[in-house]
Amino acid sequence: MGLGQRAGWLVIVFLLAVTAGARAQSFGFPWWRDPQFQKDLSLSADQSGRIDSVFQSSIPLLRQKREELDQQEAELSRLIAANADEAVVVRQVDKVEGIRANLNKHRTLMLLRMRQVLTPDQRVKLNKLYEQWQKDHKRPDNKQGRQ
Repeated sequence: MGLGQRAGWLVIVFLLAVTAGARAQSFGFPWWRDPQFQKDLSLSADQSGRIDSVFQSSIPLLRQKREELDQQEAELSRLIAANADEAVVVRQVDKVEGIRANLNKHRTLMLLRMRQVLTPDQRVKLNKLYEQWQKDHKRPDNKQGRQ
């Protein structure tokens, strides 16, 4: 297998791993606004508002980082397709993965701050709701339970 093929597979593997990891950390929808989740968690209007505030304040930076990541991944793909020198590809992979790590760090901190609004009992309930939500939203062709 040539360098271009290896680098292409490397990018695909990284994307799959990051996508699976990112989805494992949240529901994928604003659960704090959902009336059933609010009821199940005994989430107060104040808590819902505070969680929404954390979310809204984080989104602009996360979108900016995502756009930057998309641009740098496109550049990496271009370099691979052009059969660029391995050292150039490695530098671009490092750049892409640095941006991805930063994006994931900010996303994780957002999720942490959202969870910190909850009481310990609410966090336990949220974990149970998430487990059930995962089961209910599992794709039938997915053997490992990831989305």
